Amino acid sequence: MDLQIDDFHHDAAAGLARLYQAFPRKVALYIEDLIGREEPDEFGLPSTRHQSCLSALLWLADEGYIRYDALIRFEALDQAVLTEKAFVRLSRVLSPLDSSLTDLPASIRRSRASLANQLREAFSERDGERLALLLGELLGQH
Repeated sequence: MDLQIDDFHHDAAAGLARLYQAFPRKVALYIEDLIGREEPDEFGLPSTRHQSCLSALLWLADEGYIRYDALIRFEALDQAVLTEKAFVRLSRVLSPLDSSLTDLPASIRRSRASLANQLREAFSERDGERLALLLGELLGQH
């Protein structure tokens, strides 16, 4: 099993969800806020887990899903924001709609059925398999 891929799904979903909630504001995206406190090694370098999370965010930037102005040491991306591509994909309504949403007003149905909300729910429920599928939906579209 490729545990680093599960970590990537977790980190990418957490970063994208945080930026979606702040959109369109630019924010500092701290690694510690996404994965918790990780102790540096004996040389003061970030842990492997910390570096993996940072690398996931940098990969999202390289692939055009987020923008940022600078790195704050190894701790954060400064002035991070979703790109138009990521915002549109995260705002997209997934179909078919859950039957429990049919009685709700259209605006609430749209919000709850969005890819961003589905990612947040999978993340909060610690549903790694659903998270992987939803992230695949986001990244797989061209």
